[in-house]
Amino acid sequence: MALARRAFITGGAHTTYLGKGHPDFIWKRHPDFGTRENPTLEETLQEAVDGCLADTGVDPQQVDRLYIGNFVGELFVNQGHLGAALAGTHPAFSGKPSARLEGACASGGLALLAGLDAIAAGADLVLVAGVEIQTTASARIGGDYLARAAHYRRQRALDDFTFPALFARRIRAYGEKYGLSDEDLAHFAVKAYANANRNPLAHMHAKKCSFEHAATPGDRNPQFLGNVELRPYMKVTDCSQVSDGASCLLLASEAGVAKLGRTLADTVEVAGRGHAVDSLYTDGDFTELRMVRAATHQALADASISAGDLDVAEVHDCFTVAELMSYEAIGLAAPGQGAALARDGATAIDGRIPVNTGGGLVGFGHPVGATGVKQPLEIFRQMKGLCGDYQVKQPMSWGITSNMGGDDKTVVSCVLRNQT
Repeated sequence: MALARRAFITGGAHTTYLGKGHPDFIWKRHPDFGTRENPTLEETLQEAVDGCLADTGVDPQQVDRLYIGNFVGELFVNQGHLGAALAGTHPAFSGKPSARLEGACASGGLALLAGLDAIAAGADLVLVAGVEIQTTASARIGGDYLARAAHYRRQRALDDFTFPALFARRIRAYGEKYGLSDEDLAHFAVKAYANANRNPLAHMHAKKCSFEHAATPGDRNPQFLGNVELRPYMKVTDCSQVSDGASCLLLASEAGVAKLGRTLADTVEVAGRGHAVDSLYTDGDFTELRMVRAATHQALADASISAGDLDVAEVHDCFTVAELMSYEAIGLAAPGQGAALARDGATAIDGRIPVNTGGGLVGFGHPVGATGVKQPLEIFRQMKGLCGDYQVKQPMSWGITSNMGGDDKTVVSCVLRNQT
């Protein structure tokens, strides 16, 4: 559905996305273990909001509404009621409407949609944040927490690591239908790590991943699932990162842009949006992402463009196969041809349609509630030439995001148009 009023992204900020493998992340093998701790949810959220306020120059008193995406704060850090936490990041926010949105890994995308609805309803300046702290639990306990994004009663027993198992099913089914090798998926992992190596905020900024490593299962790249039928289909390098982090952006109406003392040329317009949700209780065709297709096609139709008009994209690569299948769902590649797009370099930073330029979920990281805010902010930063070593060189007019919650159950997509 097209917006009743035009809405623009005016700026924002990410924290560094932290977790195992990042040199600043404190864990039992780190030299500072026991003397220094990782940032808390409160500190992480505060950093992102402060960065957004500084980047946009907004007077906090002028912010009309605030929204935050978060999935499982109650489990990882024993904290819910995060609308009030967001309101607590600045004294000027006291008394303003502020709310949390939850939709599994699409929680940040839902917060963005709520902000767009607020603009359509008459607000001029809306702050949208996303945050997740999820390194406080072991991998197995964290996997159990994250399994709440599936149908827990029906799917939890699939494996200790429920979501890797769900997407291993997709790898198996896709391979049986079209053919899919470890080498095919390695191209996606290598691209993600290479982009993250150029992105100073990325979780995997300091970690290298060669093609040989990503393509070869073994002790250094284990097939880790307990489910013996699915184990051969999922390797560590195929997985997104368990990250802590936050992102925050500021939406504005045309009047809001003027209040900031800026012009439309300083912004990126949200020209289309899509929101598609499927039943939690059933499984569809494992070889396609139907909700990604529905949401992205709705957003493209809103903007009156086609996939061929896109210059840049941020898609939800919770696993490498999800990026491959997103290409096909959006229309960047025909069914069965997604792997060829990555293999030929078309989605690299210097390719025809760069995808996940900062590293995506595999390389940049995946603090669950933040991802749906990070994606549109990354396209804003690319379109405005703010990405430094991972900046796309060619001009960009159109971009798209695809933020997926669960196994293709809740999907939010936005088409973004550069204002010049």
